[in-house]
Order: sequence, then structure tokens, then C-alpha cells
Amino acid sequence: MTAAMHPATPVKKKSELAPAASGLGLESIGDLSDLLNQPELVAKSFRPLELSLDLIDEDPHQPRTKDNPGFSPESLDELARTIRLRGVKTPISVRDNPDAAGRYLINHGARRVRASRLAHKTTIPAFVDNDYNEADQVIENLQRNELTPREIADFIGRELAKGKKKGDIAKELGKSPAFVSQHVTLLDLPDPIAEAFNSGRCRDVTVINELVTAHKKARNEVGLWLADDTQEITRGSVKLLREYLDDKRQHEHDEGNSDTVESTATDRAAAGDGEQATHSRKDHKEADPDRLRRAIVHVQHEGRPARLILNRRPPVEGHAWLKYDDDGHELAADLAQVQLVALLEG
Repeated sequence: MTAAMHPATPVKKKSELAPAASGLGLESIGDLSDLLNQPELVAKSFRPLELSLDLIDEDPHQPRTKDNPGFSPESLDELARTIRLRGVKTPISVRDNPDAAGRYLINHGARRVRASRLAHKTTIPAFVDNDYNEADQVIENLQRNELTPREIADFIGRELAKGKKKGDIAKELGKSPAFVSQHVTLLDLPDPIAEAFNSGRCRDVTVINELVTAHKKARNEVGLWLADDTQEITRGSVKLLREYLDDKRQHEHDEGNSDTVESTATDRAAAGDGEQATHSRKDHKEADPDRLRRAIVHVQHEGRPARLILNRRPPVEGHAWLKYDDDGHELAADLAQVQLVALLEG
């Protein structure tokens, strides 16, 4: 039988052929066209829950404390007014409360919860995220600059108490080791510095660390300096304080060496001539009362307190170098515009 005698075999259209395997293992997914044609089905699966506020508890270990500016009555009232008008637009994050079945602990969003209650809301949009810990809370608030230095220090202290190393804490927070070390200092401040920090006179962590360093070397002087309530505590003023203390120590060291040399010379003279030794000691003692060991000249220039830099040559006659007390800036000023305030002994 020739080929021409065989009955014709119908040819299937391409659309009628069985789908070929793609080799990507996607055959079991099914037809995605329904999802593409109904985007509301996709959106619905990613919508937050509308949780009852009565089921939400605040985390007792959350890093922000009651003194945080974000929890002030004024700040919460402002947020509550917005929520009354527009609702909560950014869902909070919660996790299952391990101590109370059916209840939730706040991961982040405590301000929104408090303000929603002030606004007399009964529910709040929320996502449940059980993969969340205290470090995550700190990191988020750090990134938004919503933690005070004390709150950061307290968290670091708790982590250290768990046996963590400073370097590991720094990596976890995405901060430098120096950042962690500076905040660790806040956990054990000397009394006068702790009072200045806790009262709000100074919240700059770098300045506090500078004061701690100075206090270790000159406890009494730093204590007296801080006891003056009118004294501004800034980076510039603390820098000047430390320079003054360094200069004073250097001068006392030089004076000590000078006294040692003179004492040795006197002892030698006493060994050879008692009368000459007595005369030398008398002259040295009588010269002290009228001699300034080190002069510090306080002035005012353009309404700002400053002090003259006596060991630097001025650029032109009639000028002198001075350093401002408030920010430590140095400049050569016309002496005709400089007002003498006080001459003190360093």
C-alpha cells in the first residue's frame, strides 16, 4: 500500500498540543492569569490585621523609657489629633505575648498605640512578626534618632550583663566600638558629672566622656567647675577646661622640678657654708608672695568672653591672639577692641 493510499492523519493545531515541560518545575503552579486579573487577591494577602487595642500590651523591656521626649503628653496629643483625622497610616508590629495566649506585645509602634487610645480608637492596623527581639527595637529607634543616650546606655548595659562583648554589640547595632564604649561610660558616672547629665545640663555623650577623662586627673577642679550652675557645658568650654588643667599640671611639674633643683643647690651650700644656705632660703621665700606663677588674662571681644594666648607672637603690632571661651575658636584681634576683664593666677 503506497503512502498515498493511507487515510489522511488530521494535523493538530499548536494550541491543541500538550504543553511542553519547561524544565523549570513551574508546571504545578497552575494558571496565574486569575491572580493577574484580580490584583485585589494579591493585595489582600499582604494587608495588615486590624487588631483590637484591648489585646495589645507594651513590651516592659522596650528601650524607650517614660522620659523619652516621644512619650511626652504634648507629643502624644499631637499624634492623637492626627490619628483622629486620618487614622493610623503605618501599621505597628507586634508579636505573640508568650505570657498571655491570644495577646500581643508591641515590637514597634508604642507611640501610635498610646495616641490611638487617646483618640478613642478601638483597633489599630498591625503586622505580626514573631522573629523580633530587643536589639531589633534598639536598631530601629537608633536609625530614627528616637532614643536618648541614657536609653542606649541602659540597653548596652543589659547586653553586657548577658555576657556579650562590646564589639559584638557594636556590630549588632551597626555602630562603631567607640560608640558603645562612650555609652558604657554613662552607666557609672562620677557624682558631679552624673548630676549634670541627669539634670539635662549636658546630654552630649562626647562632652560627658571628656569630663570623665578630666575628672580622673583633676577631681576637685572639675567638681568646682561643674558646681557653677551658670557655667555652660559645651564642647568648646570643656576643651578650654581640659587645656587649662593640662597647662596647670605642666606648670606645677615645672615648678616642682625647679624647687628640687633649688633645694639641691641649697643643701649643697649648707654643707659648705651654713650662713650662705640660710641667706639663699630666705631670699627664695621672700620672692614668692609677689610673683605670679602663671598669668591668665581674661578679656572680652565683640561681646564674647575669651582669654589671651600669651605664648604666641601676634601677626602685627597692636594685636594679640585670643581664644573664645564658648567654642575655642582662636583669632588675632586688635587690642583696641579687646576689654580686659581679669588677671588670674594659673
